[in-house]
Order: sequence, then structure tokens, then C-alpha cells
Amino acid sequence: MRSFLRQAGLGRALYRCLYAPASRVRESIAAGGPLEEWRTARGRAAMEAAAHELPLLSESAATGETLELHVLTGRRFWYQTAFCLWSFARVSGRVLAPVVIDDGSLTPDCYAPIARLFPRARCIGEREVLGRLETSLSASRFPSLRERRKTFPLLRKLTDVHAGGHGWKLFVDSDILFFHRPNLLLDWVDHPGNPLCATDVEYAYGYPIELLNELAGRPVQERLNTGLLGLRSDDIDWDRMEHWCRTLIDRAGTHYYQEQALVALYLAGRTHARAPLEDYVTFPRSPEAAACRAVMHHYVATSKRLYFQRNWRRALEVLA
Repeated sequence: MRSFLRQAGLGRALYRCLYAPASRVRESIAAGGPLEEWRTARGRAAMEAAAHELPLLSESAATGETLELHVLTGRRFWYQTAFCLWSFARVSGRVLAPVVIDDGSLTPDCYAPIARLFPRARCIGEREVLGRLETSLSASRFPSLRERRKTFPLLRKLTDVHAGGHGWKLFVDSDILFFHRPNLLLDWVDHPGNPLCATDVEYAYGYPIELLNELAGRPVQERLNTGLLGLRSDDIDWDRMEHWCRTLIDRAGTHYYQEQALVALYLAGRTHARAPLEDYVTFPRSPEAAACRAVMHHYVATSKRLYFQRNWRRALEVLA
């Protein structure tokens, strides 16, 4: 029947006329309905405008050594990156030298507001990223990782940040706001010894835990989240990553959470630090969503409504 529908051109028609509209309705309901979507869009536009005017940071008032954070950003996310880095710098009291990795869409106009806030920032452009990948993660030797990277940007948290690199790196997602001093992260950056990650609110690897345990050869830690991810680039076994990536796709297909599954496989059996959920909150909910008593909020899934409508403004009020 599926073959007949494809040959008759009916499969695509059904998708356009039935499945796609139904999916859009479900997304709208999850986002709070049309009015809330409109409010969220307005908040997103206001946040982008505000990112151009974030208060400058004083290096003279900072203490401790200059600190590196790695971020992946582009045209759609630069202003979130600016707010994330700015809020981190405000609450930490440290001078930041962010390493900004181009996701392939970062323009000079998008990067300029980040450079304004962080004169020590370094931008790694797409050409440099691709050059590193050709040298250390060639498509001929790592076909699955390279092909998956093209269509799955989240995988670039691993490939683009770490392939061909050296030393410890702390990666931070852009859709994060900091409200209080992140002592755990500061201590880790100053004295890294084991990998570090955030904690998720639920199991979010996209693949059966039995399959992951089989591939790892040992139990995989559950509820790992890569919104915060501290790894030593030299320690990553890319041949094993390629095997895991290919095997997951061959046996269970692709999934939105595949990069978290790969990190969970990598960390299986390894001693690592886990940012506690009560302080480093993934998916903030009431009452914490409004109180902002935690160190950090990571606005995933439907919590982005709160992020765009209100909490970036809350960060400005509290930290400016």
C-alpha cells in the first residue's frame, strides 16, 4: 500500500493535507495556543533587540583568571548566546574569553554584539571548522559522524568543539540564563579532572536503554543532559564514536536526542561530575520558573515560552 501511494503521488499529498497540519496544531497547543505564540514571538523579537544594548562588563571589577566558555551559535541564536554569556559573566565576576563556534550561519552583524561585550572573544568560522574536520575527522574514515553532522546540528557540540582539539573545554548551550554564581562550573574550569554534564528532568536519549547498555558494555547513566558539557578533547575515541553513531542509526534510526545518547555512551563507566538539577535547572517549572532562586535555567521545550516572554527581562532586572 505504501509503495502504491508513493507511486500514485498520494503519500506526499496526504502529508501536506493531513499530517503536516495536524502536527502544526499539536505544536500550537503545546506552545499555549495562537495568542501565546504571538506573545512568544514578540518576546523573542524584543530579546534580540535588547541583546544589542546589553550593559558593558567591567574587567577591572573582575577577579580570578580569564575563563573560556565554548558556545555554538549562528544567525538564529546569536542573541541568546549573548544573553547566556553576559549573565554568566555578571554572576561569576570573571573575565570571559568565549570561544564562539560558527554553526555555518553566523554573519559579522550577528557576531558584532557578542564581540562588543567580550573583546577577548574568539570566533571559529565555518571554514576553520571544516578544515579541522577534514584533518582529524575525515568523511572517508568517519562517514556516519560527518553525514549526521550535516543534518543534525546538535552533534556539532561534539564534532565542531572537540575534533582536532586539545585540553578541557566547557561547552554551554545558548538558551541558558544564569541568576546566581555558578560555583560548581567555576571550580570545574579552574581545576578540571573529570568530565562534567548537566542533569535532565527525564530520560532523553531517544534510544532504548537496553541498546545503549549493550553498546557501552556496561550500564549507561540516565538523565544526562548536554546543555552543560565539560570534556577533554584528547580523550574522545572518535573511532568508537563513529561505531556508536552508525550502529544506533542502523538499528534504531536517527533521533533528535542522538548526541545525548552518544555522550551517555562515552561517559558510561567513567567518573564524572553532574550539575545538580535543583541548582542547574533543565526545564524550569513553577514556582522556580518565576522565583529564579536556582543558579541557572536551561529553557528547553515548552519552557522557552517563559524564556522569551519574561525571564530574559528578569535577568536584566536582577543583573544589570
